[in-house]
Amino acid sequence: MTTHFITAEIDLQESPIKLNQAIEAELNKRGEPLRWAITSIDSEQQKAHVEAVVTVDKTVDS
Repeated sequence: MTTHFITAEIDLQESPIKLNQAIEAELNKRGEPLRWAITSIDSEQQKAHVEAVVTVDKTVDS
């Protein structure tokens, strides 16, 4: 298992609950999130910038 620091841009949603779900769905595509934070908001483009640490299972070739 390895850890990775990643960044992502997420479209702003109409409610905080939907934004949280959108962030978690995007991060789950890249691994299992350990922690994440919204680091900035671009109100003109309606994007949230997220930084996260995720774990990824390392596949072993047999």
